[in-house]
Amino acid sequence: QHSASELILVEDEMTDTEDNEEEDLGVMDDQRSVILHLISQLKLGMDLTRVVLPTFILEKRSLLEMYANFMAHPDLFLSIAAGATPEDRIICFVEYYLTAFHEGRKGAVAKKPYNPIIGETFHCSWDVPKDKVKAFRTNGASMVSKDPTKEFGQDQSTCYKLRFVAEQVSHHPPVSCFYCECKEKKMCVNAHVWTKSKFMGMSIGVSMVGEGVLYLMEHEEEYVFTLPSAYARSILTIPWVELGGKVNINCARTGYSATVTFHTKPFYGGKVHRVTAEVKHNPTNTIVCKAQGEWNGTLEFTYSNGETKVIDTNKLPVIRKKIRPIAKQGPLESRRLWQHVTNSLKEGNIDAATEHKHRLEERQRAEERQRLALTTPWKPKYFAKEGDGWLYLNPLWKT
Repeated sequence: QHSASELILVEDEMTDTEDNEEEDLGVMDDQRSVILHLISQLKLGMDLTRVVLPTFILEKRSLLEMYANFMAHPDLFLSIAAGATPEDRIICFVEYYLTAFHEGRKGAVAKKPYNPIIGETFHCSWDVPKDKVKAFRTNGASMVSKDPTKEFGQDQSTCYKLRFVAEQVSHHPPVSCFYCECKEKKMCVNAHVWTKSKFMGMSIGVSMVGEGVLYLMEHEEEYVFTLPSAYARSILTIPWVELGGKVNINCARTGYSATVTFHTKPFYGGKVHRVTAEVKHNPTNTIVCKAQGEWNGTLEFTYSNGETKVIDTNKLPVIRKKIRPIAKQGPLESRRLWQHVTNSLKEGNIDAATEHKHRLEERQRAEERQRLALTTPWKPKYFAKEGDGWLYLNPLWKT
């Protein structure tokens, strides 16, 4: 089973053509009655982990793939390592972090990605043009490609390679792990996330329990970070997603930390999708950078020297991920595993989608019963449990 991990050929990967755009329709009348019936059986604060939700709210991709979409701006991610000072690097991390969420949330309507089944994996990579990756606070001139005739990412020697793997390592609780690395930039990130959802009346709250660590090997720095909660609001009319809560980014070695606060919309008035952030040098208790704006709109950064910078997340160039065609994927890789559900949803055939999804879930239950009977715990392929967390088996810092 483990040798299968060697067969993932990057040469087979092709630029992803899925747009994953979701039609922004509200809830249909017949669907509303299904949701009402479901709501009538729920209690406030109830854990939804084991509740089967209707298929029509599904999003045509697995949660594992949604985590890959946090990397839609890999040039900003790789630029973190290019920062000249610890201060520059943590500010770059915050800039990347604040722009990471809008691409993962396609379409205004709240839909739910597939719950990955245990053992499910997702692989992809990005080719990032080297001239897009630059040190912090340089002028914007290098944003323009030198040679317009060259298509981005065609010439491998002018690109950095960023690889991503995610795996569902546990079913109860539902824990997903992901690992992403760029060998040339000597940087990688390792994360484990346990999604906990609960019923809150007219909305559903999903908290992301766990943390990630960004390793910058050249600087011997580790940045520990957490993820915000997500809320699906107005689930009976036109459901929409908002992020909420305070997250922390911390580098023990340099003494820099950041807090990012995702503000949920107040009941009356107020703006939606607001986010504020503050970067601090703890030993001297100095705030070196502040940011505010919308995580899916415009963000404004103010630095301690009085300079400001504006990032419009909607104008940032998206570098598409590369993924192997379904025919070349293993049976437990997300797109191949869920392909029949996805195709049925695309055709609008909810019954067929439900049937295919039910089959996958039944198979998972049967395999779980078998493991219990044989008392053989599940052994993930790419990650191993370490303390409270999970670590990729072959991370850059080991090689």
